[in-house]
Amino acid sequence: MVRKERVVHVDNLRGGEGSVEIHHFLNEEELMGHGTMYARVIVKPHSSIGWHQHVGNTEPYAIIRGEGVFVDNDGSRTTVHAGDVCLIEVGQWHSIENNTEEDMEMIALIINEATK
Repeated sequence: MVRKERVVHVDNLRGGEGSVEIHHFLNEEELMGHGTMYARVIVKPHSSIGWHQHVGNTEPYAIIRGEGVFVDNDGSRTTVHAGDVCLIEVGQWHSIENNTEEDMEMIALIINEATK
């Protein structure tokens, strides 16, 4: 089967600024309980995904285009570029900002914590 990705436009995602496009590759059902999101995320210029916590899951970001600022669980701020991977552990907080004039694109995968 081949189908198109599903695109959702979101303003002020997680309390952030501006707008984000989420290009869903798989929906939650297609992830078969292993996760809740697998998508290409485009953070528009001067936009952000707000500070939020991951409870019961993790969400690595793989930056594929552009530049942003990743705000880690401890509040540290790191400039990220294509090829960088931002790791968010279960229970941690994070956000990401695009303070440039260009789109920043990343792949986001929300993976559920393994049950014990």
